[in-house]
Order: sequence, then C-alpha cells, then structure tokens
Amino acid sequence: MSAITGIFHANRGPIPVDHIDSLMKSLLQYPSDNINTWKNDNIFLGCHAQWITPESIGELLPYYDYERQLAITADAIIDNRDELFNMLQVDQEQRKSMPDSKLILLAYYKWGEEAPKKLLGDFAFMIWDEKEHKLFGARDFSGARTLYYYRNDSRFAFSTTIEPLFTLPYVNKELNEQWLAEFIAIPTMVEAVDMFSTVYKSIQQIPPSHCITVKDGKVSLSRYCTVEVNETLRLNSNAEYEEAFRDVFQKSVKARVRTHGEVGSHLSGGLDSGSVVSFAAPVLKKENKRLHTFSYVPEGSFDDWTPNYYVANESPYIKETVNHVGNISDNYLSFDGKSPLSEVDNFLEIMEMPYKFFENAFWLKGINEHAQKNGVKMMLNGARGNHSISWGSMKLTYDYYTDMFKKLSWISLYNELDAYCTNYNTGKSVVAPFIVQRALRSLVTKKKQQHDYFPAFISPSLAEETNVFEKLKANGFSLNSNLTNLTEYRNNYYKQLFTWNKSGVAETKLSLRYGIWNRDPTNDLNVIRFCLALPNEQYVTGGMERSIIRRSMKGFLPDEVRLNQRKRGIQGADIVHRMKSDWNGFIYELHELSKDSKVNEFINGRIIKEALSNIGTEPKQELLFDANFKLLTRSLIVSRFIKRFR
Repeated sequence: MSAITGIFHANRGPIPVDHIDSLMKSLLQYPSDNINTWKNDNIFLGCHAQWITPESIGELLPYYDYERQLAITADAIIDNRDELFNMLQVDQEQRKSMPDSKLILLAYYKWGEEAPKKLLGDFAFMIWDEKEHKLFGARDFSGARTLYYYRNDSRFAFSTTIEPLFTLPYVNKELNEQWLAEFIAIPTMVEAVDMFSTVYKSIQQIPPSHCITVKDGKVSLSRYCTVEVNETLRLNSNAEYEEAFRDVFQKSVKARVRTHGEVGSHLSGGLDSGSVVSFAAPVLKKENKRLHTFSYVPEGSFDDWTPNYYVANESPYIKETVNHVGNISDNYLSFDGKSPLSEVDNFLEIMEMPYKFFENAFWLKGINEHAQKNGVKMMLNGARGNHSISWGSMKLTYDYYTDMFKKLSWISLYNELDAYCTNYNTGKSVVAPFIVQRALRSLVTKKKQQHDYFPAFISPSLAEETNVFEKLKANGFSLNSNLTNLTEYRNNYYKQLFTWNKSGVAETKLSLRYGIWNRDPTNDLNVIRFCLALPNEQYVTGGMERSIIRRSMKGFLPDEVRLNQRKRGIQGADIVHRMKSDWNGFIYELHELSKDSKVNEFINGRIIKEALSNIGTEPKQELLFDANFKLLTRSLIVSRFIKRFR
C-alpha cells in the first residue's frame, strides 16, 4: 500500500526540484516504511510506501525496468497472482517474492492498455512507457483506491490524495460548485454523479473501472470494466448452489488475509461480517495467527430507546459468532465520551471533502486507531454484502410468492409458505390472503408510489445555476426512492459508477492515516458476478429472506445469527445521546449558518430554519430516524468545509 504521486511535462521541459520536494513533503503526514522517487528528464514518479503484504517488504517503488524501459509507481494489492503468474509464464522461483507492482508491470508489457482487465484486487497505478513516451494508469473496478490529477496544456500531475497537488504553484484551489450542488441535492450516500470531477475545479479523478493515457499533451480516459452478467447459473440442486457459494466466497476471503502483520475485521451481529469472519479465522489458524475483531457498541450510559425489532447493542450476537467460529480475539469498543460532532473537523481533513456518514465517522476512526495498536495491517469488512452475498429482502421474498401465485404454481407456493410460516411462527391463514391481495392488486392496478421525504436544502440559485436536478436525471440517478423492480435496481447498481466512489475515498484515506488496508470480500469481482448469476429464487427459497447465505453458512455461523430474521442491528442508536453535552452548541451553530450569506450561496437557509423548528430544542434520541436531523448534520459538515476557504 502506498501514496503515489508524479509529474509529467508534455513539452519535455525540466521538472523543478522544489516541485518534487513539495509533493513528497506533503505526504509525510502518513506513516511509511519507505520513501523513494524516480526521475528521468520530464517525468517524475514518487512513492510513500507502507508495506502490507509479505511481498511488499523491501519493495522498491517507483521501480524502473531497464530491459522493458518501463517505470511504475503503484498503490496496489493484486488478488489473482497465481492466475497472472501462469498467464505470464513467470518462473516458479520468482513468484513468492515478486511484488504486486512488478506483476502489474509485466501484465502491461504483455497486454498493454488491456492489462487492467486482467487484474483482480484493489489498485491504482501509473506506468511510464519510455518507448511510447506516455503515461498509462488505472483504478480498480470499484475505486477501492483513489487517484487524483491536475492537467493543463503542458503539465500533468497526479496523487493518491488531493492536498499534495495544491503544493504545486500552478494549481489553484477553488471550489467546484457543480460538485457541491450534486453533493447537497442527492439525498442518499452518493456524493456526486460526475465521477470525473471532485470538489475542486482544478482537480479531477480517475473514476472507478477506468484507465488513463497521457500522451502528446492529450489526456484520454476509457472504461475497461462494466459489471454485468447475461447468463443465469443453472445447477442441479440447492446443495450445489450452496457449495458453489462457499467456494467462491472462501477464495475471496482467503485472498484478502495476505499480510505480514496481523489481520483484523469489523464484526457486527449480522450475516455479512459474520460470514467474512467465519472463513477468515480458520485460514489464519493455519498460519498460527488469530483474527482480531472490532465491534462498535453503545456507550455505557446509553438507555436503549429503539423498537424491539432493533438491536442497539449487538454484542450478544457477536459473542455467539466469536464462540462458534473460534480463533478470534474480540474487541468491543464503546468510545465513551466520543461524539460524531467532535470529529467533523478532523474527518474533513482526512476526507479532503464533505462527507455524509456523520453517524459513523467517529467509530470508524476509533476502530482504526485500536487496530493500529494491535499491529493490524489488513482490516476486513462486509460493507457491500447487502448487494452481493446477502441480497434478498423481504420484498423480494413476497415478489417471489406473488409470481408463483400468478403462474398458478400452487404446490411450490404451498411448500414455500409452509417453510415461511415455520420460520416466522405464523399461519398460512395470515400470509396467504396477503399474497393473494398483492397478486390481484398488481394485476388490476399499480400501487400508488410512496416516497421517502428528504427536504431539498440546496440553494435555489445554485440549483438553477448548475442545473443540478436535470443533470442527476441525465446521469441515471433517480430521486424516487420507490423500488418496483429489485432485480433491475441491483443490476443498475453495479453498472453505475457513482455507487462505488464514496467507500473507496474513505477507506483509502483512513488506511493511509493508520497504515491499515481495508478490504471487503463481499466486493470481490468474482463474488459479485457469481451472485448476479444466481437465479432469483436462490435468494428467497426455503421461506426466508437472504436465503442463499443463510443456507450456505449452516455450520459456519451459529443458528442464532444465521437464522435471525426477527431482529436487526442498528449501529449508532446512541448518536443523539452522545451529542447531549454539545447539543446547545450544535443548535446554535446551525442557527448561525442559516444566516451566513456565504454558506447560503450553497445551502437554503430557510430550509435549515424549518428543520431546526421541526426537531425542537431537546436532544431526542429518535431524531436518528428523522430526515431533518440528517439534513442538519450534512448542512453543518458542508458549512464547515466551505468556511475552510475563508
């Protein structure tokens, strides 16, 4: 893992030494195992390296291959090493010690600009092709690692993080109003639909699934990967589907525990992180290592106010998983006295842009701090599992039953309802009328759509100036949260670039700060393709939602977790409780920003005042579910970011 940077002068002019020094000095804020640079005429490459994998220890980056006349600087972990070694016919003796950067270089030498299509893993790299006199680089399919750049007619500069680029005297630091308009207008966790731009006018980024070529003063970007599956996987039995699921997912987990340090994992009381842990711990046991798990729990003074179908403190379920799996050193972190409000300024510095995960920021940072103290170099998570391994909501289950009713598949429907009633301790007399009503309603008329209300708090003048709502629509982003076709929604989710970027930004910048690489086996390209190829019934059969993972993990997860369909963990139920001591300051700051003329160029002050009126003056715990509270925390974050430029 590395922070990489570089400069290329297309006019073949020399690169001033002070420009190189300023780029490299700006990366000193991050811990490193090695710092190195490479320069030749009008090209400079730099690397601020953190050694994570066994092969990276002692790795020289940037690396120049004299025979092939290629130079590379890379921030990468490649997972399909064995496959690439075979395709590239690498000698057996070299395979164990060859770093991933050299493997990427060999792939480029053989396949040229097609090379990124062959790579699996998390990566961002730039290669200097001396013979072609060009720069070529790429970012992995989901943007797990970031790569930003500046360009003008004669200069091109790039960096893993944004701030180093502003140390160059010709790069201006000016807010990108279009990006900010998208950030404010989008109610979901997506930050923007334009994946080429950033919050700064002068800085662009390589989008996920894209490669970049810089040659003869021209910069071109192209998409090399689109995640889609056109054929449905057909196997002979449920048991075969379950075995195939375990095989592909286990390989994904195994590939992501490759490190010379300790391995950690986020662990909640649910299916996704539990499944990751259940496969990771046995692999590590063979290496005489224990898996360190880190779980967020409410602080001690918190009184649970949530409805009984929520679980604010998931530690009983977590301990069930820990005891069942074994070989785990579990950590339960409450961060007493910490509040997301106190972390805003620090997290803005880490992110280099506004962010939307206000409720999670303080414990994400805290878990990384604790993991670093435990010597963790690789941190697993199951963040993308809801769209891959644990796809299959209750709505999808009901859709499945409704389709069987309309197709007159009475025996199959009877068997499924029988299993459903057993799982939920109910009777067919309760469920069957609901399914019949649902089927008849869909045949006669469409149900009136319901919309989750999230007030638009963008300044009307900014919305008009940027034409933001029309742009969102043109880029395939719908403000309508009503999902009528779940399969179509999921397929589009994996095709649209803007769904990926946020997690890559946060994970890259946190990992650099703490020297820990965050990795998600549920986001593995092979796992995603496998899950997309599964027949829909595999997600709902057996009378349960998320069926494939529940069935496949039998024996690997405790039944208390695997078959739990009645309780849902809710991380952050104590957020308002944590803010009580700062609540008056929180309300005061929002009142002030609602009157701030500079901030009101971006945010609608009238809407902020209405939201403040709606939530009242008391820190009520249930505000966690209130759209007004979410609007206000985002407004505060955007306001503080804007004020940094005064």
